Amino acid sequence: MKIIAASAVTTSADVEKTLVIANDAELAEIAASGALQGVERVELNFPKFTDGRAFSQAVLLRRRYGFAGDIRATGDVLIDQLVQMARSGFTSAVLAEGIDPAAAERQFARFSGFYQGDALQPRPHFARDAAATAATTAAITGEAA
Repeated sequence: MKIIAASAVTTSADVEKTLVIANDAELAEIAASGALQGVERVELNFPKFTDGRAFSQAVLLRRRYGFAGDIRATGDVLIDQLVQMARSGFTSAVLAEGIDPAAAERQFARFSGFYQGDALQPRPHFARDAAATAATTAAITGEAA
């Protein structure tokens, strides 16, 4: 996940390829209108720390609507949310003012693996192991997995 300090945010030249979605917006209506076509980045806002609706929006964008571009978290983004943001499908986050980006990066070293599936890897850990073993066995024996 790309971590961006609040002080490092600038207006980029590709603003026209960015879609800002309010956390109370209906994604079904947005997707049906074709608004996601040609969009490279979707920005989802966390208006306050306790409002997690953007987590659900990120999962829906990835799984249901197949959005493959950058999903960026903005607003009241704190370091203890970052790992779950990445697991929900976010690929970048603009930290709240005063949050140290180096401390934010350390969060990912603390949690290197997960048993459950998530937006980026839907299979749980045991199923990934089973699939990898089956693929290895098939490669060795020359059989289809």
